Amino acid sequence: MASLGTLPVAVIGAGPVGLAAAARLLERGLEPLILEAAADVAASPRDWGHVRLFSPWRYNIDKSALELLEAAGWTAPPPDDLPTGYELYRHYLRPLAALSGVRDRLRLDRRVVAITRHGVDKVRTARREDVPFVIRTTSANGLSEEFLARAVIDATGTWWSPNPLGAAGIPATGESTYRDRIHYGIPDVLDRDRGRYAAKTTLVVGAGHSAANSILGLAELAQTTANTNIIWATRSDNLTRVFGGGDGDGLPARGKLGAELRALTENGSLSLVQNFRIEALREAAGKLEVIGTRTGKEFALSGIDSIIAGTGQRPDLAMNRELRLALDPALESAEVLGPLIDPNEHSCGTVRPHGARELAHPEPNFYIIGAKSYGRAPTFLLATGYEQARSVAAMIAGDHEAAARVELDLPETGVCNSDLQSDAGGCCVPGNKGACC
Repeated sequence: MASLGTLPVAVIGAGPVGLAAAARLLERGLEPLILEAAADVAASPRDWGHVRLFSPWRYNIDKSALELLEAAGWTAPPPDDLPTGYELYRHYLRPLAALSGVRDRLRLDRRVVAITRHGVDKVRTARREDVPFVIRTTSANGLSEEFLARAVIDATGTWWSPNPLGAAGIPATGESTYRDRIHYGIPDVLDRDRGRYAAKTTLVVGAGHSAANSILGLAELAQTTANTNIIWATRSDNLTRVFGGGDGDGLPARGKLGAELRALTENGSLSLVQNFRIEALREAAGKLEVIGTRTGKEFALSGIDSIIAGTGQRPDLAMNRELRLALDPALESAEVLGPLIDPNEHSCGTVRPHGARELAHPEPNFYIIGAKSYGRAPTFLLATGYEQARSVAAMIAGDHEAAARVELDLPETGVCNSDLQSDAGGCCVPGNKGACC
């Protein structure tokens, strides 16, 4: 077996943050091994490819990745333009992955199913840091393969592990039975998935930006297609976070998203059902009936053709079971971040700029970065993940000073109400550019 120092640093996930981590490792003279479950990079952005980001290009390109691309003759898109998910892939992530320095270290169709130490389970303490990681993968054809690594960066995100409709954190009764009528995430209601929603009654569940995007798409569809009806259900009665800060938002497109959603709610273009906690789904006369409680009393919505679950995501921690993790008990985020991004207290995540030290786990040389580091907390921006990647790469390289340095600048949300107490939560720190998402 090769000595620990000669082994690569495994980067799990070839999305924006994973590829940024690889670029940062290359900048440090370290050898990355990028393991991606899909047949191409950026699987998540490609899945929501029709959605336009509210952050412009200048916040969505990692600085080290930019240097690698420009050295190869690449020209960056206009910094103030807003890309869609597919444009993020086509104009940035696909060219980055095609660079020889990245391409030669990329292994596609390698789904990581387990990470452990060579010959050592999580119980053994003595000299864990001297034992290489073993990453076990499977491919689409069932082939199993193992890789050794000196360190591991988990950048797998949370997009593919959505929260259920059930308010109790587990699927509502009947949710799995009617799963073919539920879309988790943001469907393409104006194009690819149009037939599923046109002239139908759709229930959108959730009070975040995913739900907002779906509602706005459905409202546009309703303008051209009769009998397209929208019902919006939220668990709380406080919509401050999703309505946003309007003109006070440092990202105008995010402020505009919230303002348009507020207008639809106020002009009666949709039916808003607040304080609805879903418990069960059943079929009645060929339609769905959604059952639960509203302000403590039994309540049901009937005549639903389709449901869009914009209920957020949660981390899939199955692959990490044999590692020693320090997680917030409520959010399953990195432990130190939990109190700072708790949606019971913060609408936009009053998280100070953070890096390797805050993201470290009891497992030596193992880090979770990107959206997965936030666990179940919402509102994660790519720029935050890029800063995490920079700091973690510096720490693995032994440059503790650079790892501790702050190099993050984020726009404010304009939502800074310290009195919010809801599922969306709420407060941010005015003037703290590194804190608001």
